[in-house]
Amino acid sequence: MHSNPNISWFADISLADRITVGGKGGSLGELTNANIAVPPGFVITTHSFESFFDKLEKEHSIRSRVQQLQPDDLTEIQHFSEFVRTQFEKAPLPADVRADVAEAHAELCGPVCDLPIAVRSSATAEDSEQASFAGLQDTYLWVKGSEATLKCVRSCWASLYSVASISYRRKNGIPEEGVAIAVVVQKMVDARTAGVMFTRSPLTGDRSVVTIEATWGLGSALVSGEVTPDRFVIAKITSEISVREISDKHRQHVPAERGGIEETETPEELRHAPSINDVELKALVEIGRKVERHYGKAQDIEWAIDRGGEILLLQSRPETVWSSKDKPPVAKPTENPLLHVMNIFGGQR
Repeated sequence: MHSNPNISWFADISLADRITVGGKGGSLGELTNANIAVPPGFVITTHSFESFFDKLEKEHSIRSRVQQLQPDDLTEIQHFSEFVRTQFEKAPLPADVRADVAEAHAELCGPVCDLPIAVRSSATAEDSEQASFAGLQDTYLWVKGSEATLKCVRSCWASLYSVASISYRRKNGIPEEGVAIAVVVQKMVDARTAGVMFTRSPLTGDRSVVTIEATWGLGSALVSGEVTPDRFVIAKITSEISVREISDKHRQHVPAERGGIEETETPEELRHAPSINDVELKALVEIGRKVERHYGKAQDIEWAIDRGGEILLLQSRPETVWSSKDKPPVAKPTENPLLHVMNIFGGQR
């Protein structure tokens, strides 16, 4: 497995490479090199995106036209988004990108290339502490075959110009110059259970606990809000479970027979049953502590447990809600707020 300008394998990258592999890609490389289990894979770099996008940019001046859009003019943003996406669908892929992706896909999936994979957008500004592009770009699950993968890659690239993505950048004043996107390609986890883990309480900011949410099947059901997950709060040091809420998990996302995923009814015997056991909860807490130590800050982690019981991490990003509240004010307040008034009048004497 050799990396090149178009392809970077997880083992060869870290968060320091975010500019070429995006936030998600950098995180997966970082976790891989910290000996934390993630599904194996590679990143189609921003170099590939730029070589594809360069011709479109020369023909249509896409970046400058996005920069001119008004943040609140959703009608105009939608029209332009549809125009850009049409251009992405029509434009040919560079020959070297197509060849390198096909070769890497064969290495990952074997000569038959029928193993299901996940194709996940990884924007360069994604999962930083200053801005979060999480959820704004596309992800495709249970993709089979090299050609289907390339089609999903093109769609991931195009999603950089979705209505949500354009609106987010315009409202937050993020300049278009340099905005790019990488794409993660990794083996799909046939998840028995999946969920999220916060290494500090998302409700109170408490650093001494880990909060875990879990549901049957693929985690996309939880992320999309279509199911209320089981919820647990566990002490980091003692592993004592202080909160145990088991929900009615009436729906789940499972692999579709011809690729992709589908929503189905959860079997009756599983609807009210815990989707994760206490041994697995404690193992997740240990992994969460290890990841938090590695990054030196609280994390928001996506995870899955496969049919064999192995825990795999799908993503780890900085926790942003409480960490932003922890930051000190820009100016240190004086002990007496009237002192500056007194100084002004004192200076006029």
